[in-house]
Amino acid sequence: MSIREHYRVLPQIKAASIPCHVMEIIDIETVTADSPALQAMTDLSLVPTATTSPHFPLEQANSSMIQHGVRLLVVTGENDRIVGLITSTDILGEKPVLVAQQKGVRRGELTVADVMVPVDAIDILPFEEVRKAMVGDVLATLKSAGRAHALVVAEGRDGRHLLGGIFSASQIARQLGLPIQTHELARTFAEIEAVIAGV
Repeated sequence: MSIREHYRVLPQIKAASIPCHVMEIIDIETVTADSPALQAMTDLSLVPTATTSPHFPLEQANSSMIQHGVRLLVVTGENDRIVGLITSTDILGEKPVLVAQQKGVRRGELTVADVMVPVDAIDILPFEEVRKAMVGDVLATLKSAGRAHALVVAEGRDGRHLLGGIFSASQIARQLGLPIQTHELARTFAEIEAVIAGV
């Protein structure tokens, strides 16, 4: 049986016959501090996880972030096991310069492994806790940890722990209606708190 026999051909129109525009921004669901936390979480069952290898050069990781439109890559090793995280700040900030000086190499010779946050320095949020939490709880957690991102982990059917979601302070700020243009974490949280307080 051919596809045409089993499925219908959808009606088509000429693109030139209607005014069609590029969407300026993805419709991000607005939230408040009292909204369910899940409304602010990037659900990785719906959105592919942006990953990189610890062996990739920093420039390749930066290009991958730009390509995926993200500021964080999950660093994976054998069998897709998470070995760390790398953010745009890790790549574009002063960290690579300091590491290159310590190692006595050029910045261009550094790999993701040289500047990533290793898995033993990462705290995760259990999905069961997130399911009962509010956006304000997530913000308080991020601020307390001094982090811009938090990983959400759920237990799969086979008993393995799987990365199920990511929280981003900048995404939550956008969902709160803040036009965040900065990588500066302290300023981001100050602006978020002002919105929540109604200032």
